[in-house]
Amino acid sequence: MNFAELRFWELLLVALTIILGLRALLRNPPACFDKGALLALGLFLLCCVSGVTFAIFLLVAVFSYLGLKWILYFHGRAPRRYLFLLIPLQLLPLLFYKYGDFFLHTVLHLHLSVPRTWLHGVSGLDYPALRNLVIPVGISFYTFQKVAFVVDTIAFKQPLPRFLDYMNFAGFFPQIVAGPIERRKDLLPQMENFRFAWNSESIDEGTRWIVLGLFFKCVLADNLAAQSNEASVFNAYQIWMANLFFGLRIYYDFAGYSIVALGLARCLGIRLTLNFASPYLSTSAAEFWRRWHITLSQWFRDYLYIPLGGGRVPWWAANIALVFVVSGLWHGAGWGFILWGAMHGAFLILNRLVAGRVPVPAFLGWLLTNTAAFFAWLCFYETRPAVLFRKLHSLITPASYQLHLARHVFDGYLNKPTLSLLICGVAFALEWASLRYKNEPYHYFRGRAVSLFLILAIVFLSPESNAGFIYFAF
Repeated sequence: MNFAELRFWELLLVALTIILGLRALLRNPPACFDKGALLALGLFLLCCVSGVTFAIFLLVAVFSYLGLKWILYFHGRAPRRYLFLLIPLQLLPLLFYKYGDFFLHTVLHLHLSVPRTWLHGVSGLDYPALRNLVIPVGISFYTFQKVAFVVDTIAFKQPLPRFLDYMNFAGFFPQIVAGPIERRKDLLPQMENFRFAWNSESIDEGTRWIVLGLFFKCVLADNLAAQSNEASVFNAYQIWMANLFFGLRIYYDFAGYSIVALGLARCLGIRLTLNFASPYLSTSAAEFWRRWHITLSQWFRDYLYIPLGGGRVPWWAANIALVFVVSGLWHGAGWGFILWGAMHGAFLILNRLVAGRVPVPAFLGWLLTNTAAFFAWLCFYETRPAVLFRKLHSLITPASYQLHLARHVFDGYLNKPTLSLLICGVAFALEWASLRYKNEPYHYFRGRAVSLFLILAIVFLSPESNAGFIYFAF
């Protein structure tokens, strides 16, 4: 479900027209009609993404529900121990599609292959097993949401909901593909009480969020993607600029998707979690992770960090390191992602050691936090290990910062149109003002006059083709 494509909105409009038309014919339809229509809408849109995505989602969702029902049958006989069976089985499709090739060929160095005739009907060389598997869209997000649902149900001794309500919780179309990763206590009650209803206040609020999200994605993220280029492995200035462009792009891209999802849900009367809260305004590594991909950070905190003992045990640093290495792996199967997670773990460990002991002015904290964050982005987008380590070496080598190398930055970037960077600067100022004066992320983006300006910007400043949402690959 690519919110930046006109096709999505056309399909959504047609489907909603049919649903509301049938609802009008029934005049006073039962609640099961609205819930069933919402589920049908979500499954229809998911099926339009791809058949594999649709099939894997149904497999994980139905299996999770039936597995939980089976566990609850043993309610009087320590049901928690059965989680050690169900959760690995829930994770199996994710592990296969996302990590099978990496562990088979890169970690274990097992070069298994299947005959090419099995795949293409053409004789010839064998094809590496699991190579170039198409990852089902959203599998990382909805798998984690279902794992949390199972754990919360057992841990808090909650009843098993009706299958229809559970499926709407598991497959709510605005957030199924790229989050936010919602929890049972927040989203399930809303699904149990869902009805299609016209609420002008909710639609007005939701529309403003949608406009903001599309502005982030289409105007900022896509223009940044169009202007970025390959940096020299020896020029630290170029590498830093590439990191800056990518760091801004991935933020506006991912936050844009999450904000559109929040707005769509709000139009339907559903409240989702705000997944980003101006993370580049953070003044410490800990604050950065309270503002970046909030629902994933909370997931790892509640289901991995705290069960390991959290920060109350002598080995708290090892807990942080493990959580962030796993977080890196969640983002992708590759050594760069692991290193990215390890770096952020080290930043947080250092943050905890320094916090309260060394006074750090707010501006210096902001500068250090963002320098660390943009430094680490190199590990996220550079997927070639040899090139990655050469670039990292350049970033920490004084010789890579000779003044004559700075000329290439001007030749490579500043001679290009800089409108997107200027708009990013204005957007950053609005984010800062929203937190500084209203203590509410993105407050000043959602006024009526500003929303009108954002619509005009989307129409006139969006590139001809969108770059696709980065997190669809995760």
